[in-house]
Parts: sequence; structure tokens; C-alpha cells
Amino acid sequence: MLEIYEMPGHLIRRLNQVAVSLFVEETAKKGYDLTPVQYAALSAIGATPGLDQATLSSHIAYDRVTIGGVVDRLEQKDLVRRETNPKDRRARELFLTDKGQDTVDRIRPLVWEMQALLLGGLDPTERSQFVQLLKKAVEASNDLSRAPLRFP
Repeated sequence: MLEIYEMPGHLIRRLNQVAVSLFVEETAKKGYDLTPVQYAALSAIGATPGLDQATLSSHIAYDRVTIGGVVDRLEQKDLVRRETNPKDRRARELFLTDKGQDTVDRIRPLVWEMQALLLGGLDPTERSQFVQLLKKAVEASNDLSRAPLRFP
């Protein structure tokens, strides 16, 4: 057996691969063309209308360059709109379009179903413990990331 099979980093990467694959496949079955980061961005924009791209990147822990492309694609899909900040003409505020809000509303239950599938090998108590331990590990290592999560 390879030693990497016992390493948290490898196991987390594998679980992430499964999560991304599951997300893309299941949302496509429902007629949506979204990635997990696009869904995260839509969720954050919906929760905090008017935030800018820098704040969005810190709220979902992605680097600013990646978020720029994500927002461009969401705007092309008519899910997000940019508006000039009246207090700072250089800044752009982000808002969900009606189509974007509808997409989030329709996909959210599916995303929760996918979480259950992802952890299907665990009983309910183990799922809760696993999520709590993941949160604890992520919080403890947040500042080691190139794109740390920063949410007020």
C-alpha cells in the first residue's frame, strides 16, 4: 500500500475530486452548467448583495485572479451583474440577477443532497463529527493558505 493512502492531504484531495465530480454531474443532470466555485460565488453574492470582487474572494477563500474569471463567466451566463459603486467609481458591486437568484434557489437543495451522497459511507453521528473535525482543521490552518477565508 502506498504511504499517501494514510496522509490527510491525499485523502482530502481525493474527497475533493469526488465532490467536484459529483457536483458537476448532478447539476448538469438538472440542466445547469456550474462549477462548485461558481455556486460558492453565487451563494456569497446572494447573501451579501453589493460586495466587491476582493471581498467575494475573501468570503469564499479563492484568489482574486480566479474570482475575476469566475465573475466574468457568471456575468456571461446572466447570473450576476456588476454595478459601479456610487462612493468609489472605480469599484464594482456584485448582485445576483433574477436568473441568478432562481438558480441558487433551485440548486441549493440539490447541493445539500450531494453532501449526503459525499458522506454516504458515514452514519449521521460520524457525518456530524467529520464535519466538525474538518471545520476545526480548516480554521487552524486557514492562515497557511494563499487564499485564506476572511468573513466578518
